[in-house]
Amino acid sequence: MTAISSANFIALTPGEPAGIGPDICIKLSQAFINDSHPVFENATPVFIADPQLLESRAGLLSADLPIRNFAEFTPTEKAMWVVPVSMEVMSDCGELNPDNARYVLSCLDQAIHGCLDQTFNALVTGPLQKSTINDAGIAFSGHTEYLAAACQREKVVMMLATETLRVALVTTHLPLSKVPAAITEQNLEHTLRILQHDLISKFSISQPDILVLGLNPHAGEAGHLGTEEIDVIQPVINKLKAEGFNLHGPLPADTAFTPQHLARADAVLAMYHDQGLPVLKSQGFGEAVNITLGLPIIRTSVDHGTALDLAGTGKADAGSLFSAFAMAAQMSSTQLR
Repeated sequence: MTAISSANFIALTPGEPAGIGPDICIKLSQAFINDSHPVFENATPVFIADPQLLESRAGLLSADLPIRNFAEFTPTEKAMWVVPVSMEVMSDCGELNPDNARYVLSCLDQAIHGCLDQTFNALVTGPLQKSTINDAGIAFSGHTEYLAAACQREKVVMMLATETLRVALVTTHLPLSKVPAAITEQNLEHTLRILQHDLISKFSISQPDILVLGLNPHAGEAGHLGTEEIDVIQPVINKLKAEGFNLHGPLPADTAFTPQHLARADAVLAMYHDQGLPVLKSQGFGEAVNITLGLPIIRTSVDHGTALDLAGTGKADAGSLFSAFAMAAQMSSTQLR
């Protein structure tokens, strides 16, 4: 792929074809065609998918919209612009089929390559069904890990964000029993350096304030409830503070999300998935955005799953996709300036 113009093109992958990914992409495209959202003043969505799938789902949703090949893009025409990728078999709403696992990953590969060669300025991903990809015999643990491998990055950081809160994670999709061993000085320091760098470079925060949570209840209670705070977390905080990082912690997770702490925070760093994300999602589920930090490209994603039971019904809420697109457009516009 080569760049078509200097416009701010945002690639979108619908994800699992049997889920609501195609539905919410159609809703986003309708808003683009109808100029009904201000975010489209600065960005154009480009969908990486099978056009037949989109046409079929648009029919179920009674959505009348032109679907055009992105290779023929013209800025004067409002359409659902698509980079076509053929499915192995046509998908029925709510019916998972491992035969389409390769198709799902092919869409993702095309989008990643398009971002790396600057055809696209950012990537927005729809929800995947990890189990179906694994059922096809493909080792797959999630978008974040797949993107890291595709972009040849040893370490990336998952961060979810709402308008008022950002939560990043030291560990992501690990069983709870394996988390303590993964909280090493090297891992924590690398995570904090990526978080600091991307808050500055991608969010234009010149001096980020970061709250760092402890691992144990009450942040270890001075070693009585665990020593990871003393042995690992505090030494890393001290080292990076000496370099000029604005870090606060280790803080007990049960009080860190109170207004007095969050008022000064640009981001919160949680030690594991279910330590930080339940709080964030309770504040903004359906409007939160998943952002992968540490990549050479901009990548955002929805904060929800495939919702197989809603596929093709028209009842799927596209709010998180709109938020993810808006975040990607904002971040890419900043870098284009």
